[in-house]
Amino acid sequence: MTLYDELVARGLVAQCTDEEQVKDLINNGKAVFYIGFDPTADSLTAGHFMALTFMKRLQAAGNTPIALVGGGTAMIGDPSGRTDMRQMMTKETVAHNCECIKRQLSRFIDFSDNKALLVNNADWLLGLNYVDFIRDVGIHFSVNRMLAAECYRQRLEKGLSFLEFNYMIMQSYDFLSLNEKYNCNLQCGGDDQWSNMLGGTELIRRKLGRDAHALTFPLLLDSKGVKMGKTAGNAIWLDPNKTSPFDFYQYWRNVDDADVLRCIRRLTFLPLEQIDEMDKWEGAQLNKAKEILAFELTALVHGEEEARAAQAGARALFGAGPEAEVPTVALGDDDFKDDVVDIITILTKAGLVTSRSEARRAIEQGGVSADGERVTDIKKTYTKSELAGGVIFRRGKKSFKKVVAG
Repeated sequence: MTLYDELVARGLVAQCTDEEQVKDLINNGKAVFYIGFDPTADSLTAGHFMALTFMKRLQAAGNTPIALVGGGTAMIGDPSGRTDMRQMMTKETVAHNCECIKRQLSRFIDFSDNKALLVNNADWLLGLNYVDFIRDVGIHFSVNRMLAAECYRQRLEKGLSFLEFNYMIMQSYDFLSLNEKYNCNLQCGGDDQWSNMLGGTELIRRKLGRDAHALTFPLLLDSKGVKMGKTAGNAIWLDPNKTSPFDFYQYWRNVDDADVLRCIRRLTFLPLEQIDEMDKWEGAQLNKAKEILAFELTALVHGEEEARAAQAGARALFGAGPEAEVPTVALGDDDFKDDVVDIITILTKAGLVTSRSEARRAIEQGGVSADGERVTDIKKTYTKSELAGGVIFRRGKKSFKKVVAG
C-alpha cells in the first residue's frame, strides 16, 4: 500500500488538486509541504491533532514538512468558519503565542538536520508595502470569485470587514513565498481552507508559471457536529498547564461510540489491519477501543508515563482498578475564611465550572457530588480538616477533581 493509499484508507483525504501529481509527490518523498498554525492562543488544541499527525506521517515517508506559524496573518484573522470578526491581538501577544506553539510542534515533527522547517509569515508579511503588494499580487485575484468562496459567502449577510477580506490574498502569498524560498510544492490543511488554498495554487501558477498543489483533510467532527478539541465550551489544550494529561485522556476516553473508530483510524499510528479488526467491535468492546484511543493520543502529546498514569487514574475513579492518581487541585489559605470554604468556590477553583452562577445551577440541577454523595445545598461548606486528605468533587459524569487543602 502506498502512502497516498493509506491516507485514503484512513479517511484523511477530502479533496486535492491534480491527484496523480500529488500521489507522485508524497509517495516518492518529493513533497515539500506546509501546514499553517494560527497563533490565536499560546497552545495548540486537540483540534490540531489531524494536522500534526498528518505531518508526522508524511515526514516519516521522506517528505519535508514546513510548519508555518501565522504571526503575520494572525494580525488580521481568518474569517473561515466565523460568524463575527476575531478579537484583535497585539504584536507582543502574537509573538508569545508563536514561541509556545513552536515548542509543541517539536513533539510531532523532527526539525533536526533540516528534516523540517519552522517559519513565521510575519517575516515576509509585516514589512510589505501595501500599494506594491496589491499591484503585484492583488491583480491576480477576482473579487467576484473571492466573494463566491464559502469562507466569505457565509459572512456577507452579517458583515465582512475589508480587513478580513485580505486574508485569502495573504494566505495565498504565503504559499508563493514558500515556493520561492524553499521550493514548497504542496499546501495541506483542513477542508474549511479549500478556497484559501486554491488561491495560493493559482497565484503560483499565474505569477511564476509553476505547478503547485493543494490537499485537504476533513475537519474531524463528533456526532453532534462539534469540532474536536472543545467540550462544554472549553478547549482541550495540548499544554499540560491548561489541560492536565488526565483530563486530556478523559476527553478522548469519552468520545461518542459513533466516533471512536473513526478517531483511531485518522489520528493514531496503529496498523490499519489492527483497526480493521476493531471495526467488528460493538457494545462493551467500544469502551476498550476508547481506552486505546485515549492512551495512544495522550502518549503522543504527554509521553507514555503520563498516559499510563492517566489510564490508571481513570480506571481507579470508575471502579476498574486500585487507587491511583487523579487530577488534584490544592486550595490556598486565601481560599478559606475562618477555616472553611464554600462549595461554589471549590467548584470554581477546581475548574469544574467557569463561573459561580454556573456552579449554582449545577448544584441546583443535582449534577454535583463530593466523594460520591450528591451536594444539594449551594451554601455547603468544608473545613480545612475535611479537605486535608482530599475530596473528589464531580460535576456530571465525566468531570471531576480531587480538592485538597494546601
